Amino acid sequence: MKTTAFLAAAMAGGLVTATTAKAADRTELNELGVEGQLLATRIGLWDLAETIWRSPGAGPETSTGLVAERFMMGSVLQEIIRLEKDVARHEVRRTDLLTFDRVEARWQYVSFDTRDPVGLMPAWSNVAGDGKSVELFFYPIAAWNDGGSAGTLMRMRQVTRFDGPDTDVKDQYFTLADGNGTEWLGHRYSYSRRR
Repeated sequence: MKTTAFLAAAMAGGLVTATTAKAADRTELNELGVEGQLLATRIGLWDLAETIWRSPGAGPETSTGLVAERFMMGSVLQEIIRLEKDVARHEVRRTDLLTFDRVEARWQYVSFDTRDPVGLMPAWSNVAGDGKSVELFFYPIAAWNDGGSAGTLMRMRQVTRFDGPDTDVKDQYFTLADGNGTEWLGHRYSYSRRR
């Protein structure tokens, strides 16, 4: 009986504490916060070099003549990658959305690439990070391969580094679901802000 009374009193005390603490409201949680303010500093037009390593140990293949347009939609940073000459955005190559969810206290991301049949690619972080980089882990995807229409399941990890006010690097690391656990740098986006 004493244990039951103690437990009831402890629960009641916890309830009082929970109801009297000031909770953030919806409006506050939709504001940028520290992480969103970091994203807002990345808006603008960026020159972009894209490098691909198709397999572990493969040589790099680099493409230039691309730009990344970045702008904020509320607390979401949208990035559109296109050819520099495609000002009307008729042939967008890739687009992505990045935000810091203040309710979950982690980064959320989704991208879509028109060049590969991979569909929507969602990803999340495990931590808020240090303000200098964002590490994301993708939901496993079936990547198209040259051997036929069936995809090869793989995992992807993405690390975006903010190397300065005018320089970013986004690295994508791939691991095939083949039991070997070999991770390799498969894709790099190198950004330089256009002035």
